[in-house]
Amino acid sequence: MEISLAGIGAGIAIGLTALATGIAQAKIGSAAVAAIVEKKELLGSMIILIAIPETMVILGFVIAYLILQ
Repeated sequence: MEISLAGIGAGIAIGLTALATGIAQAKIGSAAVAAIVEKKELLGSMIILIAIPETMVILGFVIAYLILQ
């Protein structure tokens, strides 16, 4: 029973962070495209802003790994 609850906790840790990252990247991506259309020199900073939410998934993976260990 304890192992299955740990698995559920690890799945929630990955699932919720992936969901939140997807929502954040959808909003950031659409705003980034609109900003790049108006100012081409914003491309580099927009790529960085799109990549920042990915760290949430990495942290969720680390938490899931720690739960299962």
